[in-house]
Amino acid sequence: MRLKLLEQTNQLPHSHRFANGHVQYESIYLSIYLSIYLSIYLSIYLSISVHIYLAILLHIYLSIYLSIYLSIYLSQSVHIYLSISISSYLFSNLSSYLSIYLSQTVHIYLAISVQIYLSIYLSIYLSIYLSIYLSISISSYLFSNLSSYLSIYPSIYLSIYLSIYLSIYLSIYLSQLISI
Repeated sequence: MRLKLLEQTNQLPHSHRFANGHVQYESIYLSIYLSIYLSIYLSIYLSISVHIYLAILLHIYLSIYLSIYLSIYLSQSVHIYLSISISSYLFSNLSSYLSIYLSQTVHIYLAISVQIYLSIYLSIYLSIYLSIYLSISISSYLFSNLSSYLSIYPSIYLSIYLSIYLSIYLSIYLSQLISI
């Protein structure tokens, strides 16, 4: 009991204190040594584990990255190659098709335009020419005995009537004739 009381008051004899102090220093050295040893061992073990884990992660990441990069690069390369091939194929075929189609369309359009132009031009020209010629001929023939004053009005009316009639008739006739 006295020993406990002395321990509590820290008044142990010198021999006990040295023995306890020696034990305390050894336990401190041992704990420091064990902590250093464990920290080195754990750092080596964990570094190997972390190294393996990081190597696996890096390998997975690089394989995913490279596969994505290669798929994008190859798809772009294939896309460029296919677009060039398809565009050249389409350009050659489409240009020949369009040249044939447009030449036919332009030919039809020009033929219709020329037909319309010629029919209008010829009908107007011939109707005017024939109306003037016929009006002069008829007026001179019919009204040769009357005065010149009376023969002018019927010849004008007759020339207008004949020019309208002949222009309509000739435009229809010439458009049918040219379209054949």
